Amino acid sequence: MKTRIEMLQEMGVSSHDAEQYIHHLEEALPKYGIADSRLRLAHFFAQVLHESGCMRFDMENLNYSSEALMKVFGKYFKTKKEADAYARQPEKIANRVYANRMGNRGETSGDGWKYRGRGLIQLTGRTNYKAFAEWVGDATVMNQPDRVSSEYAVQSAVFFWDKNNLNRFADKDDVVGLTRKINGGENGLAHRRELFNKAHGLLTMLGLGSTPAGS
Repeated sequence: MKTRIEMLQEMGVSSHDAEQYIHHLEEALPKYGIADSRLRLAHFFAQVLHESGCMRFDMENLNYSSEALMKVFGKYFKTKKEADAYARQPEKIANRVYANRMGNRGETSGDGWKYRGRGLIQLTGRTNYKAFAEWVGDATVMNQPDRVSSEYAVQSAVFFWDKNNLNRFADKDDVVGLTRKINGGENGLAHRRELFNKAHGLLTMLGLGSTPAGS
């Protein structure tokens, strides 16, 4: 499989980001079966590009206003007074909303901020970082979590895809199932469909990715 920089650029990825990630994509996608078919490749690119803003973002943005905190994290900020005390303080926000879940310890531990979302499909929480560190064979990830965004942005996305066996949804051309597994809901479904159609068309035009016999 040869993923072309031009294809990523046609899908809205900057030349800098395409060049930054191309080697990791071409190394990892065949290894985990994502490059085995055009459907898998198209769905992978559609989901990853939506989640990462066309590969512009490799780290979670938690710089929320008080109004946004109540809308997005209403479970943790039930009053405006509570939200005002955390607004525009990303580290403080992360430590609250990610405390005592996903393997993280309490709010004062700092785990929420340390293990906040990173990578092209955001890896979040101590448990997921530990599983990724074991999967990628690099224990230093636990004490240097920024490496997930600086060095392992693609690999962490492939890890999530592989861990959740997302190829099975791609094989059924099930964009809704994929979106629910990645997003927890159906946010951005129309955009993900649009990206899939574009990716599939470009892959077809470039002759990348195989198609099942008889299709």
